[in-house]
Amino acid sequence: MRRAAQVWPLRPTARYAAQIAEALRAETLGGMIMLAATVAALIWANVSYESYDSIRTLTFGPASLHLDLELYKWAQNGLLAIFFFVAGLEVKEEFTHGELAVLRKAALPIIAALSGMAAPAAVYLLVTIGAPDAARGWAIPTATDIAFALAVLAVTASAMPAALRAFLLTCAVVDDLGAITVIALFYTEGLNVPMLLAGAALIALYGLLQARGVTSPWIHLPIALAAWYFVEVSGLHATVAGVALGLLTRCKAREAEQRTPAEAADHHIRPISAGLAVPVFAFLSAGVPLNASAVGAIFSDRVVLGVMAGLVVGKFLGVFGGAWISVRLGLARLSGELHWRDMAAVSLLGGVGFTVSLLIGDLAYGGDPARADAVTTGVLAASLVCSLLAAALLHFRVRSHAAASATSGPGRVPEPMSERDD
Repeated sequence: MRRAAQVWPLRPTARYAAQIAEALRAETLGGMIMLAATVAALIWANVSYESYDSIRTLTFGPASLHLDLELYKWAQNGLLAIFFFVAGLEVKEEFTHGELAVLRKAALPIIAALSGMAAPAAVYLLVTIGAPDAARGWAIPTATDIAFALAVLAVTASAMPAALRAFLLTCAVVDDLGAITVIALFYTEGLNVPMLLAGAALIALYGLLQARGVTSPWIHLPIALAAWYFVEVSGLHATVAGVALGLLTRCKAREAEQRTPAEAADHHIRPISAGLAVPVFAFLSAGVPLNASAVGAIFSDRVVLGVMAGLVVGKFLGVFGGAWISVRLGLARLSGELHWRDMAAVSLLGGVGFTVSLLIGDLAYGGDPARADAVTTGVLAASLVCSLLAAALLHFRVRSHAAASATSGPGRVPEPMSERDD
């Protein structure tokens, strides 16, 4: 009885922790936590920006290892590496078992994602022609926040066909892979080649052990942390290490395995990403003073206007236009469950830049605090506009799908949406 009395208090705690972790594996709760962190940052920054900034710029870490970083840099380079590791797992899973495993299915979201990066960049450059130092920010509106976009879809349109979520997920993970490539190629300065080679060797060792069937986290975790460290001090953004490790995690089960290493890693790390990494990054990045000058910059700073136009207009034109053209040219096929109006609604969600756009914005204009704050304000405003517009359209599409299902009746099979005049 005494033993039971000692153990019993731990059981509810463990059960509640497991329930919270399971909830964080869905998009809805993670998106709500991220939104709450953003609102909290905005409130604190506008009540007392000095105290908010003192927390944000608090420096700690071993200087001997070149890790004496400000807190928001730890969030950017450390916590977001966790987020991109999960994104890498999703890309690998899509290539192995998902939409990207079949070329015919993969063509639509891949083309939509690539055109959804090119069009916002073109819109941004068009709006910012002649603006001082504008070229550095061309990549800011090219990114889609996978966590927030999926959360909006889950909250507003959970009754929509599964094909719509599959399209958005696949498009977003390809977009994230493109974003990390852009960061590696265009936002890397002062590269330390020996350190980068050491990091690459450790990443390769991680991949080799995965391929050989080594599954112990006590082996993989030290290698992953060391790889992150060497990539971080090399000058290349450390999130590159996160996505590379995710892509190299094995997604195919071997005999006697109940779940693959990718499934196990996703099971344990996704709650950390959704419940800690992304919200903390959002909290430390989104706190900007919304005074008259900051709000005025939205309408007077052409870099900010370019970011907003790229996210709201460019993303929609790129994602929807790329999907439409690819279908019309016979390069891809629209799922029979979907209308083009569904695609229009979900294409607006591509303009929810948030996490990755904020990251690229800081990389582009971190040396100019006023411009960086203005860009952050623009990203938040554009993401809010896209979320609200997409939520409204998705609400109407849910009602349309429900009406169509009621009209067709239980015994009828609706004709394929791609063959209708929608």
